[in-house]
Amino acid sequence: MMKHYSVLLQESIDGLAVREDGIYVDGTLGRGGHSAAILSFLPQGHLYAIDRDLQAIEESRQRLLKIRENVTFLHTSFAHMKEALLQEGVSKIDGLLLDLGVSSPQFDEAARGFSYRFDAPLDMRMDQQQEKTARDIVNTYDYHELVRIFYQYGEEKFAKQIARNIERERAVKTIDTTLELVDVIRSSLSAKVLNAKGHPAKKVFQALRIEVNDELQELRCVLQDGLEMLKPNGRISVITFHSLEDRIVKEAFQKVSKAAKVDKRIPVLPQDIQPVDYRLITKKPILATKEELDENRRSHSAKLRIIERIR
Repeated sequence: MMKHYSVLLQESIDGLAVREDGIYVDGTLGRGGHSAAILSFLPQGHLYAIDRDLQAIEESRQRLLKIRENVTFLHTSFAHMKEALLQEGVSKIDGLLLDLGVSSPQFDEAARGFSYRFDAPLDMRMDQQQEKTARDIVNTYDYHELVRIFYQYGEEKFAKQIARNIERERAVKTIDTTLELVDVIRSSLSAKVLNAKGHPAKKVFQALRIEVNDELQELRCVLQDGLEMLKPNGRISVITFHSLEDRIVKEAFQKVSKAAKVDKRIPVLPQDIQPVDYRLITKKPILATKEELDENRRSHSAKLRIIERIR
């Protein structure tokens, strides 16, 4: 199994500016890389480690408890962070970290069905207790729904051809495995496209993963809740891996950190100007260094954005 790297680890932890007695949330525990780093700076505070993947929690538990015991594991989606924390008696936090990439073990464990490199059941559920799988989507969504998710979530230019061929294939037999789907995708594309850089199934697999796990709507929810729950001087660090996620984070951060526009022709008293509650720590996203890119090819698309509550 490939080693799991925590992308932009140092930069994201530095960005949190961890206070030793603070309350912190790792909304994407994964294999515990970021959580371990936060705990090392947290002798008196508390860390709440969230993941919808129970396997990730079980694999991280012993690693983190060896560092410190002031950590609570929450098996839920980060979209339900607020209610999960309120059940723990926590209404305000000093920091939130989100690493939105699928962890390497999820990609590398064939049975999870995230990867187009292995033959496996079409699954892609981050929470294995969830019912809807990628197989359900591929075999039950109508042509127009498939085109929408491939185009919207995968930015796939050939969404129509691929969706039409999926329709034809499943009329003969259901599409049950990752490589069966890869074959349909390949048959939908020209030789020129197939010979281009990158795997031809990458965009469709990304789109299916986002749809299965409702990733973009869940991201909007956790950003809204995180910004509301943040204490003054608290920070949020978010690592994204594709343009759809990055756009959502960028817009959410800009919305709360920009002063409301006023008509310059109308005189406004200083006390009537509404101050902003947040400031951007990163005007532009932080990218992986050359050293990290050389060590971990999965970090090439990673972008880190950081915001701080100031009042």
